[in-house]
Amino acid sequence: MTALLLAAALTLQGWPDTAQGRAEAFAAIQSLNVELLTHDSATATLESWCAVHRLAPVPRVVARRVRIDKPADAQVRAALGVGPDEPVRYRRVDLACGDKVLSQADNWYLPARLTSEMNTALETTDTPFGRAVAALGFHRRTLSTRLIDPPLAEGWEMKPPPPPRRGPLRLGPDLLQHRAVLETPDGRPFSIVVETYRKEVLAFR
Repeated sequence: MTALLLAAALTLQGWPDTAQGRAEAFAAIQSLNVELLTHDSATATLESWCAVHRLAPVPRVVARRVRIDKPADAQVRAALGVGPDEPVRYRRVDLACGDKVLSQADNWYLPARLTSEMNTALETTDTPFGRAVAALGFHRRTLSTRLIDPPLAEGWEMKPPPPPRRGPLRLGPDLLQHRAVLETPDGRPFSIVVETYRKEVLAFR
């Protein structure tokens, strides 16, 4: 491991592996979860999180395109309310604030329900999806949430606290996942997203 990667790993693991450290990390993840559940734009929520927690000198979230393709399956089409012949486009991005990738988003969307300007921005630029379609005044309907690597095990409140370990708290690369549908104000779905939030959201310690 290079010195640069080692430094990054230590920065991301800056929470002590104690009962208090795990409880504080768990509370931080749940705070982000609540913010995501109560706001329509994940991009705006991450930007606010980045600013409040000083994750970058300029708290601006940018999308970094990942050039792969995932055709829409029957489950995606059912969530969007379209049949097998309706064009569905796919876009994957890493949402980063400064040098920290906070989430990875898989997005299937209906180009026919967006403006030509929105489609051009999504196809030719790295503009985050929520920012590109903001003029629709959309709202977000969450389908599911999942804690991938919680710092506290299920039922932790009924168990003795774990013994402290030397060194920082070690978490997997992914902490939280949301699956949601974006809808126009009249209730028409136009996008389904699967967002995986990474441990860099905790890199403010």
